[in-house]
Amino acid sequence: MKIATWNVNSITVRLPHVLDWLESNSVDVLCLQETKCIDEKFPRQDFLDRGLYVETFGQPTYNGVAMIATGPLSDVRRGFAGDEETAQRRVLAATWRGVRLINVYIPNGSEVGSEKYAYKLRWLQQLRQFCESECKVTGEAVICGDFNIAPTDLDVHDPSLWEGRILCSPAEREALEVIREWGWIDLFRQHHAGEGGHYSWWDYRAAGFRRNHGLRIDHIWGTRSLAVRCVGAWIDKVPRALDKPSDHAPVVAEFV
Repeated sequence: MKIATWNVNSITVRLPHVLDWLESNSVDVLCLQETKCIDEKFPRQDFLDRGLYVETFGQPTYNGVAMIATGPLSDVRRGFAGDEETAQRRVLAATWRGVRLINVYIPNGSEVGSEKYAYKLRWLQQLRQFCESECKVTGEAVICGDFNIAPTDLDVHDPSLWEGRILCSPAEREALEVIREWGWIDLFRQHHAGEGGHYSWWDYRAAGFRRNHGLRIDHIWGTRSLAVRCVGAWIDKVPRALDKPSDHAPVVAEFV
């Protein structure tokens, strides 16, 4: 079993990249973020024609999440309980062959101290509650997506440059740690403990990708019962080198 996550920064623009990547990579579930389109305009048929199953939760211009799977997705949950209709569409949960999946696009936060930053911290508190209601810590579950947080300085190309800034600030990291402490294990770090230089996002500007000036902000975490079955986790940088790429690369975890 393989599960992947990828912030595609517009499914409309990146559809050929996604279809080609799925053709070359035998993943069972692909969680997408920043799809940037309403459900009615999601290119669902392109995936259905390939025998895949699709669940979406989108909105125009911004945000949006989706799941593409090789089998039916059940018990689908869109958004947090009590969300208003106008709430940002950033979380989608479903079950695939007994594994509970939570696909998230955590808010960026704009800059430390801003209202968007406060919103991000509140959203993270809601996500912790969502984990408790949607998953069993003793069961098999995954939370993945664009977390918009580099958990430690090991996940940052230049810690001194990013110190205290958005995506790396202490309050964000502390809020993410509260979520992890629910019972999640960082599957990439399980296989690459202590290794720097691994990033999943590179700024389009200043030749960030060519210079490998990136951050590891896209993650796949699993419960302990699933983590013991994880035989590998990696970041696929190939799509980031394509023409007109997303600024993020896919992250993949494999299980036996």
